[in-house]
Amino acid sequence: MARADIVAGISVAGLLLPEAVAYASIAGLEPARAITAAVAGCLAYAAIGRSRFAIVSPTSSSAAILAAALAAMPGDAATRAMLTTIAVAFAGIVFLAAAALRLGALTNFIARPVLRGFALGLAITIILRQLPAITGIAVPGGNLLKLITTLGGNIGAWHGASVAAGALALALLLGLRRFHGLPVAFVVLALGIAASVLLDLPAHGVKTVGDIALAPRLPTVPNLSFGQASRLAQLVVPLALILFAESWGTMRALALRHGDMIDPDRELAAIGGANLAAALVQGMPVGAGFSGGSASEAAGATSRWTSVVAGVALALLAWFGRPAIAHLPDAVLAAVVIAALTHALSPAPFVHLWKIGRDEIIAFAAAAAVLMFGVLDGMLIAIGLSLAALIQRMAAPNIANLGQLDGGHDFVDMRRHPDARPVPGVTILRPAQTLFFGNAERVFGDVAKRLNGDHALVLSLEESSDLDSTALDCLIEFDDRLTRDGIRLQLARVHDHIRDLFLRAGQDRLVARSSFSVADAVATIRGNGDAGFYPRASTHPDPGPAADADDGRLPRGRAEAP
Repeated sequence: MARADIVAGISVAGLLLPEAVAYASIAGLEPARAITAAVAGCLAYAAIGRSRFAIVSPTSSSAAILAAALAAMPGDAATRAMLTTIAVAFAGIVFLAAAALRLGALTNFIARPVLRGFALGLAITIILRQLPAITGIAVPGGNLLKLITTLGGNIGAWHGASVAAGALALALLLGLRRFHGLPVAFVVLALGIAASVLLDLPAHGVKTVGDIALAPRLPTVPNLSFGQASRLAQLVVPLALILFAESWGTMRALALRHGDMIDPDRELAAIGGANLAAALVQGMPVGAGFSGGSASEAAGATSRWTSVVAGVALALLAWFGRPAIAHLPDAVLAAVVIAALTHALSPAPFVHLWKIGRDEIIAFAAAAAVLMFGVLDGMLIAIGLSLAALIQRMAAPNIANLGQLDGGHDFVDMRRHPDARPVPGVTILRPAQTLFFGNAERVFGDVAKRLNGDHALVLSLEESSDLDSTALDCLIEFDDRLTRDGIRLQLARVHDHIRDLFLRAGQDRLVARSSFSVADAVATIRGNGDAGFYPRASTHPDPGPAADADDGRLPRGRAEAP
């Protein structure tokens, strides 16, 4: 175990404690349930998961969803406690089932710009929700707009001592960061407790955590009717979704930032195991929260030992430090959470997207969706936007007009290479995206408009590794139309999968007019097996990426964007 992991774990424990108290209050449960869940979640995840930064503990979003689910299930405090345990166990089972079915591949539909926007929106959301604890203004429920308007409209009623305590704690947290190796959050919590006792802050109206009742709880067999169980199972679905969205968004965003590799199926199993462990200790739902992961990253975690140290340190801190924790000001707790998220507000990822001119709108839309509609709905909206942008790009592909470079084997986009020359009497075109049902008719329509009176067409299919039935039908119909018009079609860069498809469809004529390179296709049309090109035998295997330098697409020593 590295010293950096020990320091990082202690620092994270200093964050988990205030978060546990805050998130338990959101769900209307005892702080002990959040603390025990955080301990169990950290230890269970470290045994199964692979992210070195992930800290699996109760999260603000899951606490809010749990509160809504419990509100829909009437009952007394004992019933709420029982339902919480069952909900956590159900969530764990859902994650394990998803891992067994290998549904982790679905996470690939969440684009990286979406994750960056999600991370920014989530960081701002959590920071804003800490402000009531600092200002001393209660904001019961509601969205962020209501929170901001309530706080802004009651500036005169802000509690001065609480604001001072929170501001001073935040300044210390940010100022002490330059001392690497120092568990900053833990130090500030200790100073907050000391200030509360020495200055008698509660006498000045500053709210404190109060006594935390910690008592070991053994799991019990729930007495739940079938109707209650089915209703609770329905309410667990959004809980599992929110945990998945927040956990995977956090883990993948941190992994991408540091070049780490994580397996989504294993992470699903790890989150499932962590929730089952939390259910055994009668805790709250747990996930890889963004604030905990960010704190782990900022503290310099190097392995999953950080999660182990954080769990053990939190257990010791909560058990032996309960009398002191009771004096901890809520404003200091909020400052610790805010400080852990400040580095997530960096605009650098968005500046990079804006500079390269790719997906910056999607990233900003993801952040705005999280802020306006909440974590789960915001993530779903952002994913929908990224898929819509992908479909829009594929549905309207760019078609490059290729010309011969230096009279040789290479054929390149003439718009990018002015020295490339067209082949007399032959139109050579290349769609920039794969052909599929959403763009096939449009592509072939655009190709027909570009023939310019030539009686021969070479169509490069190098971007299409396969064709669906609609694209195949469109290609056959297009070939029939060209044949009626007396125009010769020769296909270039045809992959073996497509050749096999032609044979199964009875289109031997298309197989006979398929070449492995643009140069071969042009030579075939001109009736010259040489013609200054480098022909390839018809039995040549499907060319791979290594053949691109002389396959009729890219000139040697040059780079070309579609």
